[in-house]
Amino acid sequence: MKFTAEQIAGILNGEVVGNPNAEVSKLAKIEEGIPGSLTFLSNPKYQNYIYTTQATVTIVNKNFEPENQITTTLIKVDDPYQAFSKLLEYYNQVKLMKSGIEQPSVISEGVTYGDDLYLGSFCYVGKNVKIGNNVKIYPNTFIGDNVVIGDNCVFFAGVRVYSETEIGNNCVIHSGVIVASDGFGFAPHEDGTYSKIPQIGNVILEDDVEIGACTTIDRATMGSTIIRKGVKLDNQIQIAHNVEIGENTVIAAQTGIAGSTKIGKNCMIGGQVGVAGHITIGDNVRIQAQSGIGKSLKDGEVVQGSPAFTYGEFSKSYVHFRNLPKIVSELDALKKKLE
Repeated sequence: MKFTAEQIAGILNGEVVGNPNAEVSKLAKIEEGIPGSLTFLSNPKYQNYIYTTQATVTIVNKNFEPENQITTTLIKVDDPYQAFSKLLEYYNQVKLMKSGIEQPSVISEGVTYGDDLYLGSFCYVGKNVKIGNNVKIYPNTFIGDNVVIGDNCVFFAGVRVYSETEIGNNCVIHSGVIVASDGFGFAPHEDGTYSKIPQIGNVILEDDVEIGACTTIDRATMGSTIIRKGVKLDNQIQIAHNVEIGENTVIAAQTGIAGSTKIGKNCMIGGQVGVAGHITIGDNVRIQAQSGIGKSLKDGEVVQGSPAFTYGEFSKSYVHFRNLPKIVSELDALKKKLE
C-alpha cells in the first residue's frame, strides 16, 4: 500500500516541503530510514539524523528549518509525534478494512449481524449470536451461543468467546484470548476429592476495552465478571470469576486477580502482581510490579512489595534489605563488645 507525501499531508493537515509526489509504503525510525519509508522527527537529540536518513518522507515540526542539505521530503505539522501516532492509527484502520464471510466457516441458526462484517476462514458462530456493525472476526475464532457483540469490535485470530458473553462497542481482543471459561470453583470432600461447582454466570466487557494476547477472563459462578469501560489488559493476565475492574484501569502482563475482588477506576497495576480474592482495591491506586496484595487498599494508595506496603516505606526499607548482612555483622560485633 503506497501513499504520496501530498496524501499524508492531507490526512495530517500538514505542509509539504519537497516533492509532493514522493511515495512511501513502509514506516521506519529516522536513524533506520530507507528509500520508500516514512519517518518522523520529534526529539531534538535525533535531529542530526535528518541530514543522513534515507527515508523518502519525514514528518517534522512546522518551525523546523534545516541547517544543512537534506534529501528527504518534509511534512511540517504542529506536533510530529502526535501526527505520526495519528498516521499509525489511520494505517491500522486501512489494514483492518476487511469485509465478507470467508469459507469454510459456520454461522448457526438465529445469528444476526450488521453491515461490513468480516468473518475469517474456520470461524464458528453459535446460535442466536448478535453482532453489530463493522465487526472484524479473524480466522479460527470461536463465538459461543447467545453472545452479544457491539459495533466496531476486532477479534484477532484464535480468540475463544464462550456462551452468554456480552461485549460492548469498540473492543479489541487479541489472539489466544479466552473469555468466559469456567471460574475455578470446586468443593472439597473429606476423602480429599473435589466436586465441580457449576459456573452459570457470564462475562461483560463494556465499551472501549482492549485485551492482550493469551489473557483469560473467567465467567462468574453466578452473576457477572465485569470489565468496565476503557479498561486495558496486557498479555497473559488471569481474571478470575466474579471480579469487577473499574473504568480506565490498566493492568500489565502476568498479573493474576483472584475471585470476587473489586478493583476501582483509573488504577495502574504493574506486571506479575498477585491480588488475593474477596478484597476491594479503591480508585486511582498504583501497584508496583511483582507486588502481592492480600488486603483491601484505599483510594489513591501507592504500594509495593510482597506482601505489599506503602511505596515510601518500601523504598526506605529497601536500603536496609540490601545492607542486611552488613547490619547483622555490626550487631554481632556490638553484642560481643558489650559481653
